[in-house]
Amino acid sequence: MLQSPPAPPGMREDEIDTPALVIDLDAFESNLDHMAALLAPTGVKLRAHAKTHKSPVIAKLQMARGAIGQCVQKVAEAEILAWGGINDILVSNEVVGAAKLARLCALARIAKVALCVDDAEQVAAIEAAAADAGVRMSVLVEIDVGAGRAGIAAGPEAVELALRIAGSKHLTFGGLQAYQGSAQHKRTITERQTLIGAAIDASRRTQEQLRQQGLECAIIGGAGTGSFQIEAGSGVYTEMQCGSYIFMDADYARNLDASGAPVSTFRHSLFVLSTVMSASRPGVAVLDAGHKAVSIDSGMPTVWQRPDVRYVSASDEHGKLEVGSETVAPKLGEKLRLVPGHCDPTVDRFDWYVGVRGGRVECLWPVAARGGFS
Repeated sequence: MLQSPPAPPGMREDEIDTPALVIDLDAFESNLDHMAALLAPTGVKLRAHAKTHKSPVIAKLQMARGAIGQCVQKVAEAEILAWGGINDILVSNEVVGAAKLARLCALARIAKVALCVDDAEQVAAIEAAAADAGVRMSVLVEIDVGAGRAGIAAGPEAVELALRIAGSKHLTFGGLQAYQGSAQHKRTITERQTLIGAAIDASRRTQEQLRQQGLECAIIGGAGTGSFQIEAGSGVYTEMQCGSYIFMDADYARNLDASGAPVSTFRHSLFVLSTVMSASRPGVAVLDAGHKAVSIDSGMPTVWQRPDVRYVSASDEHGKLEVGSETVAPKLGEKLRLVPGHCDPTVDRFDWYVGVRGGRVECLWPVAARGGFS
């Protein structure tokens, strides 16, 4: 069952029912424009990751600013985007199971759809599904570029798998998926450059070996908000799969440049609006936003524009704040914006985005692809 919308357009922000997922539209639009401006000189394309926003509305706003398509992690996300009018979708993940593959092949009738493999058995299953559906599917080989998660070994093993795809009557070899996820939140620029440098080398080496076999990579994709400028300047990667840049969570904001200053030039635009529900103890306030409203897997949220107030612990429906002795404590009923530590799973807790501008609600957008469905 959908949650009730927490506010109608025109309502003041301080009247929004909480907890609510709020987008500062000015900051959000600034982030969209900033990414487009950063990538324009490189010639590298943006295939923005929809696992962050889960919204065809936001996907269309990204594509209006030059993104060539969207990434997703699940078939259900691909379905929501395709039904919402997005016509170029990469499932940047492996898809296993006849039912899921049948659903994905069905989408190929209304959109350009691709997916990833790291095993010959997956190729055979996709081939069978595509033959049954009467479609031709684009398939990328995912290589392990250092994250130690999914992906076949770069080099000869990846080439052998690509040749298997290219030899199919029902499949097209689409290129390489080369995402180094473990580099995204390394704090120093040296750490990120070292890990991404190894990913670039593995991708380049595999690309050259594929060319020796007569195969070209239409796509070499990867990168994220924490590293995309390194991949974009590599001369190897063709598509950036950034997602969190549109919202900028608290954890990405901790990444540093060579001088030790925050490296990100994107703005915080996503907040969980919350209400002080208890202020009965000195130095403590309690919010109505706990585990069920904000993800803490990447650390506690921060309190927007209140460095003197710390969110220190969460339970199911409570968020505990500590307030310094020299600080004016938040009052009962006061609304506070929280910057989530990790935006993706926080978004997944809500049915609605509440877009605000100038202190008033401007729009409501459904988080259409939320939930743990496949």
